[in-house]
Amino acid sequence: MTQVTAMLVMFILYGVLPAAGLYLGYRGIKKVTAPKMLEYEAMPQLGYIPEKSLPEEVKTALAQINQKGEKLRAIYGDTNNDGKIDDKDTVNETYIMIQNLMDRHVPLAVADYRRLHDLDGALAENTKIKHSDVTGKEALLEVLETINTQFDDLLNASYHQDGQKLLATNRYLQKRFDNPKVESANAQQLDKLDSLENKETTDKVIENPSSESPKAEDIKL
Repeated sequence: MTQVTAMLVMFILYGVLPAAGLYLGYRGIKKVTAPKMLEYEAMPQLGYIPEKSLPEEVKTALAQINQKGEKLRAIYGDTNNDGKIDDKDTVNETYIMIQNLMDRHVPLAVADYRRLHDLDGALAENTKIKHSDVTGKEALLEVLETINTQFDDLLNASYHQDGQKLLATNRYLQKRFDNPKVESANAQQLDKLDSLENKETTDKVIENPSSESPKAEDIKL
């Protein structure tokens, strides 16, 4: 082993490896001790929120809105039913309202509450807002409850609308296929009428064997 090689090995053993160990240890400790963050995929504007910065009731309400909003965006946004929301879909007022609630109103309400909480957590929990009968926490819960109720109404409306379509389809199919004898009888009756009309036309032509062609008004189709 040459002197250069020995120096390189010593540098790796006593320089690089200890430094790497210290760095990885620091990252590991930081990851373990870091506060758990909340993330709502359907509402990215909320960003990452520390779990401890929101009460349990608020986290539950946000999780419900996140789940329902994602369903509603697919129902009212994917109008051509191709499995994705893009420029090929037709934007309607209901979809715009859902987007505004999830992208603007919910994040703003949460941000307002977090400012109150950061000023004084106990104050936001227990002190009623001036000229009102609710605390900061209760005010936020009322906003989220209003949105949750609106989303429930939209989901119920969609359910009943699609259900009515299924009922109408079933009625049509029953009428079409559950009475084949009636359909067949109607078809046979129409065939007989056509046959009689054709016979009458033929008889008229035979009874008037002239060089002139029969007039158009005398021929029944």
